Amino acid sequence: MIVGVPTEIKDHENRVGATPGSASDYVHRGHTVLVQSGAGQGSGYTDAEYVAQGCEIVDTAQEVWDRADMIVKVKEPVPSEFPLMRENQVLFTYLHLAADEELTNALVNQGVQAIAYETVQLPNRSLPLLTPMSEVAGRMSIQVGATYLQKTHDGEGILLGGIPGVPPAEVVIVGGGVVGANAAKMAAGMGANVTIIDLNVERLRYLDDTMGGKVHTLASSRMHIAESVAKADLVIGSVLIPGARAPKLVTRDMVDAMRPGSVMVDVAIDQGGCFETSQPTTHSVPTFLINEVVHYCVTNMPGAVPRTGTQGLTNVTTPYGIAIASKGWQQALADDPALALGANVINGQIVQPGVAAAFGKQAVTLMDATGGKIPA
Repeated sequence: MIVGVPTEIKDHENRVGATPGSASDYVHRGHTVLVQSGAGQGSGYTDAEYVAQGCEIVDTAQEVWDRADMIVKVKEPVPSEFPLMRENQVLFTYLHLAADEELTNALVNQGVQAIAYETVQLPNRSLPLLTPMSEVAGRMSIQVGATYLQKTHDGEGILLGGIPGVPPAEVVIVGGGVVGANAAKMAAGMGANVTIIDLNVERLRYLDDTMGGKVHTLASSRMHIAESVAKADLVIGSVLIPGARAPKLVTRDMVDAMRPGSVMVDVAIDQGGCFETSQPTTHSVPTFLINEVVHYCVTNMPGAVPRTGTQGLTNVTTPYGIAIASKGWQQALADDPALALGANVINGQIVQPGVAAAFGKQAVTLMDATGGKIPA
């Protein structure tokens, strides 16, 4: 198979879909890897390093998309890339389609076989291709929050960990999954007073045990969220329903009750955000104010730490990508139920229920979309 690795063009997205090391794994198995010139530069990889591993460097994105059977990316295609996609081409990347009807329609209309990292799901319900970026984003959310609490960034002027004789910041984390746990670890390590809110009491019990009493846990309810957010200096939104739009758990009324200069970081923004006041932002213009509350809603947070992000991502995506390249997408999905859950748009039809529901549609089963070639 010909595997294409284009340069990411989303705002300040410096990650790349394959490192020279992961590209060599494709080449070793007999596949051709096309890398757009400069694709790895933002992550610290030169064209020469890819060539040394047997990759072919091409000058333009057009050539990568034209020649490749499978495109391996990091972030979802932006509108300028839509015309490059073609029928039956496999697209293997983060997609977050429930928050992007325009991209969903483009994939449907152009017959792209779209397999999303974020909905690949193991039997234990873990998300192996989302986990490393959730770890990065969770840890980054506290760095970002601490920065925007500074007065020079419209914040309250609070040091996250306080100092002797001065109390630390109040950090509230809505959602106790991978993002939330990593955010809590960082915030507690910096000395903040941390509360995690989650609907799953068993998850709260686990977090209470593993955090060694350094964080408070709170069962989720509208009242508990409202009371906690009103007192918070920093709120982290980390709610996830795989494949579906994030629920709006923090309402505008709750935001209106917050102190001026407090900060909100919505890590769920890729899936539409879990704050009612959230709107997608970029690394170029990362924040906006509502009632003097700072909102940080960057849709590709890990793009700011591309070396770590690329390495963490390709560690987990490469084995799945090689399975697709070596077996073909239909056989790879048939052989691996976890990978099959990554299918979002197949043969011009939406097969991911959360995506279909986001747009008021009914998902087609993967079996029906493939004419029975992939069993239910």
